[in-house]
Amino acid sequence: QVQLVESGGGLVQAGGSLRLSCAASGGSFSSYAMGWFRQAPGKEREFVGTINWSGTNTYYADSVKGRSTISRDNAKNTVYLQMNSLKPEDTAVYYCAARADGTTYLTEYNYEYWGQGTQVTVSS
Repeated sequence: QVQLVESGGGLVQAGGSLRLSCAASGGSFSSYAMGWFRQAPGKEREFVGTINWSGTNTYYADSVKGRSTISRDNAKNTVYLQMNSLKPEDTAVYYCAARADGTTYLTEYNYEYWGQGTQVTVSS
C-alpha cells in the first residue's frame, strides 16, 4: 500500500515562500506521476501542478504558474512543491497524490493515492 505524507506547511506572510514535501513509501515511487492539489475553506479541491515519473514534464495551474515549481528526488522517494510570492488566496490544505502508471493528469480522480494534507496559511 502506497503511503504519502506531506510536510512543510505553515503560516507565512504574503510575498513569502514555502517548500512542501511529500514523502512516499510502500510502492514504486520512481514510476509514479505525482500531483499537488489544494482545498481552501468552503471550496472544492483544485489542481495545483503535476510532474511525470522522470521529472522531465511538469504542468501548473494558471493560478500558481510562474510562482511555483514542482520537482522530485526519486532516490529519496520525495516530491516537492516550491511556492514563492505567496498570496492570501494560496491559503489552503495542500495534498499530494500519486498515479501509478506515471502519466500526468490535471484532475484528481485520475490519482489513486493521496496524502493527508498539510495546511498553508498566508497572512496579508
